[in-house]
Amino acid sequence: MTSRFVFGRYETMRILIPGLYFSTLLLLVVWAARPFLAQSLYLNELVGVLIFGSMVLVSGLTLYAKETTKKRKAFLENQPSLFIKQKARSMSGLATVEENEARRFYFYLLNNHIPETFHEKIFYFGTIYHIMTQIRRTSFWFGLLSLGLILFLISSGFAVAQMTGLLVLSIVVWLIYLLNVRYNKADRKIQENYQDQIYWLEMNDELVEGLLRKKYSTTSEEHA
Repeated sequence: MTSRFVFGRYETMRILIPGLYFSTLLLLVVWAARPFLAQSLYLNELVGVLIFGSMVLVSGLTLYAKETTKKRKAFLENQPSLFIKQKARSMSGLATVEENEARRFYFYLLNNHIPETFHEKIFYFGTIYHIMTQIRRTSFWFGLLSLGLILFLISSGFAVAQMTGLLVLSIVVWLIYLLNVRYNKADRKIQENYQDQIYWLEMNDELVEGLLRKKYSTTSEEHA
C-alpha cells in the first residue's frame, strides 16, 4: 500500500468522522427539542439524507480547516521537526534552521527515507489524536448547548418531565466528554508516536547529519 493512499485514507477519516459526529449530535438535539418547536418539522426522506450528508461534509471540512488540534500542548511537544531543529543548532557550520524549514525537512525524510512500515503507524495515531480531540471538543459544546436549552425551557415554564429526550442526550454527551478526558489515550499515543520517529532519527544520525549539511551548510566546500 503506497504512503499516498494511506495519507489520503486517513485524511478523509479526519474529515468525515468528526463531521458525522457533529451532524449526528445536531440532529439529536433537534429531534429531542421537537416537542417544543412551534411547528413540527417534516422533510422528504431523500431531502433529509441530502441535507444530513451535506452537513457531515461541511462540518467535517470546517473542523478540519480550523486545525485547533495542532495548537494543543500534546501536539506541539516532542515534534520530530523540533528534534531536527535542535540537531541542526548543535552542528557547526550550518545556517540557522527555522521551524518551518525543519518541518519541511522532516517531511522530506518521511517521504524519502523513513520506511513505509512506519508510515501506517504515523498516519494512524495522528488520525486517532485528531478525531478524539475533535470528539471531545464537540461533546463539550453540545453538552453546553443541551444544558442551556434545558435551562431555557425550564425558565419558559416547561416541566422537566417533558424534557426526557434532552436530559438523556445531555447526560450521554457529558458522559462521552468526561470519559474522553478521563481516559485520554490519544495524547499519550501521539507522544509515543513522536518518540518512535525521534528514535528512528537518532538511529540514523549519519543520514540526518549528512542531509542537513548538504542542505544548510554555510561552507563553500559543502556547497561545491
